[in-house]
Amino acid sequence: MKKTKLYKIIILLLIATSIMQISISRADIEDEENIDQNEIQNEVIQAQNEIIQTSATAESDLKLNARIGLIYDRNSKTILYEKNGQKQVPMASTTKIMTSIVVLENANLSDIVTVDKKAASTGGSRLGLKTNDKITVHDLLYGLMLKSGNDAAVALAIHVGGSIQGFSELMNKKAKEMGLVNSHFVTPHGLDEKEHYTTAYELACMADYALEIPKFKEIVGSKSYNITINGQSKIISNTNELLGNLNGVYGVKTGFTNGAGRCLVTACKRDNLDIITVVLGADTKKIRTTDSIKLIEYAYKNYEIVNIKEIIQKEFERWKDLNEKRIYINKGKEEQIHLKISELPYDKIAIKKKEKDSISTEFNSLYYLEAPISQNQIIGSAKVLINGKILGTLDITAENSIAKKEILDYIIEFLKLVP
Repeated sequence: MKKTKLYKIIILLLIATSIMQISISRADIEDEENIDQNEIQNEVIQAQNEIIQTSATAESDLKLNARIGLIYDRNSKTILYEKNGQKQVPMASTTKIMTSIVVLENANLSDIVTVDKKAASTGGSRLGLKTNDKITVHDLLYGLMLKSGNDAAVALAIHVGGSIQGFSELMNKKAKEMGLVNSHFVTPHGLDEKEHYTTAYELACMADYALEIPKFKEIVGSKSYNITINGQSKIISNTNELLGNLNGVYGVKTGFTNGAGRCLVTACKRDNLDIITVVLGADTKKIRTTDSIKLIEYAYKNYEIVNIKEIIQKEFERWKDLNEKRIYINKGKEEQIHLKISELPYDKIAIKKKEKDSISTEFNSLYYLEAPISQNQIIGSAKVLINGKILGTLDITAENSIAKKEILDYIIEFLKLVP
């Protein structure tokens, strides 16, 4: 009887282990599923209708089912909306955005890679590489970003970094160069590891950086591509369900692991409004898709691009016309100072349509100055506000230098006064 119970326990343990192995092997494999175009179109329509029906004009109106969501304005590099956007979380295959950056900046696209056993045996979503297969770095990148191939990620990592650890060091070095402080990389593919994490905000920053690389933008914007392995052609399709199904979408990357949930980073541009949305920790692929659509439609319903540089400059010119001549230069060889204003790090910004008329500027400056005055010397400041909230503070500086009067200057002035 005791032996029977022991056998049952052993069998149950074996079954549990098998289930766990299947679960692990399924990590990030959802990306290989075929995209049902009709289903995606229905989800697009439903999400768009939800935004319209709820009259979503405030952040509180935007109901997401995923644990994390974010909208990032590419023009101003600022967050338009976030739900847990600064929380450190696993990132699944969205990791491959950074993998691509490191490869594109450190490898020759025409290099031929011979796939080793480690890459060929990598689980999860796969390009289908076998040991000793030969493929270019260029085609591996397509396999990485379209097919979400974990085997392609390892092959690239070993080729560029010598090993997964060596490549991870390059990834972390690049993250530091980019000013990312809440991201850390252990793998090139994103399968769950304790010390492998990022935030939605920093993931948007990575995507924004990567999209400035023409080849990256070309890859993630491709619905399909014909790669070559061992001289044989193979057509692969993009796992990004919104590409080609939602107006303006031009990338970026899907992802799924048990730890990260369903993830999707999306780039979308309509007219001048260029955004990146991030959805992490969705429980289903449908939630991932729907929440991404909600974020995109919310942004385009409520935001528009304004030329903030032009607005500030116009306001400054008005203020300067009234105040520049009021500034007194004591002991200066010249009586008139010419002023200029510094600039924000961007020319355009996305702001809520209802706040377009609430942009204002507040100017402050010194009206008494002692010579000498150097060029670019700060003599005042300007606050830029939107709806009463400070967007930024700019310096008002001297455009010209003014020397201090010398004895000879005073003598000449005196002689001019003598009749």
